[in-house]
Amino acid sequence: MDFQTFLILAQDGLTSSSIYLLLAIAMILVFGATRILWVPQGEFVSFGALTLASFQIGLVPGTVWLLLFLALAAAVIETVRLLSAGAARRLPPALARTLIPAVLISAAGYVCAPMKLALAWQVLLTLAIVTAMGPLLYKICFRALADASVLVLLIAAVALHFVLVGCGLFFFGPEGVRTPRFSDAQWVVGPLTISGESVAVYIITIALSGMLAWFFGRTVYGRALRAVAYNRHGARLVGISPSIAGTLSFGVAAAIGALSGVLIGSITTIYYDSGFLIGLKGFVGAIVGGLASYPLAALGALVVGFLESFCAFWISSYKDGIVFTLIIPVLLWRSLTAVHYEEEEEE
Repeated sequence: MDFQTFLILAQDGLTSSSIYLLLAIAMILVFGATRILWVPQGEFVSFGALTLASFQIGLVPGTVWLLLFLALAAAVIETVRLLSAGAARRLPPALARTLIPAVLISAAGYVCAPMKLALAWQVLLTLAIVTAMGPLLYKICFRALADASVLVLLIAAVALHFVLVGCGLFFFGPEGVRTPRFSDAQWVVGPLTISGESVAVYIITIALSGMLAWFFGRTVYGRALRAVAYNRHGARLVGISPSIAGTLSFGVAAAIGALSGVLIGSITTIYYDSGFLIGLKGFVGAIVGGLASYPLAALGALVVGFLESFCAFWISSYKDGIVFTLIIPVLLWRSLTAVHYEEEEEE
């Protein structure tokens, strides 16, 4: 391997690491607020790329209809819940909050798809559609299970993953897509050529990480999420709703996933099931961070990205297996060094 090849592989590894970092942040956020090991995070990535690709060719993306279905299902569940609790007065505003945003976003996607708008508007519509799915999925699948064990929540997450993969196949088909490049700019630095797309990935990752740090440290909702992550029951006692925290965390995770899909759609071919492997690699980074530490998750994402890139050069057939094998020593080390507590059962 010469120095130029090393630099090219390092650039590819840094680009992949940026995407894995975003996904690791989303998974840590969801786990901290809800105790859910968020397996379907990668599906948001696939939906983001596939939705943008549909807008690019002037077709109404299948996620428009999926969003409407999720909103209707959430409205039915909300109706049953409030009527069973004898809170009929709260039903109209609850239904308005559930249905109106989803209907407006879906209508915008349906009307604007044949217009082939500018790329910026297509990206905004894509982010809106996929982001709106996050809170709805929480209300439908997890709000009623909020106090269940971590194992039950994991089983529900895995089941939801398979459902979303099936929806991706049904709405988008088995063909892979690649969205047009955002920029054709290139910069030559010595023996290395840096593409504008890679630079955009780096800038957006850094900016988004800074925005999330500000959100968690300076805003009321961010501090509420941190409180729920630190002590769920204590947060509830001081008036912080775990349900709102879960809804918010799913919305942020969906937005991060959609943005990641938009970023990598022009770099690699995305299929309806591509998000699973991409999400798992983000999960490896989150595991390095103990599903709690964002700086350690960033380090884990860097390790995963560079390991994948260099293994693809030396032994490409085994690169995924080697990346996932990284989980074993990390889990072993954390098991030996962590302090274990008995899980308290609620009465």
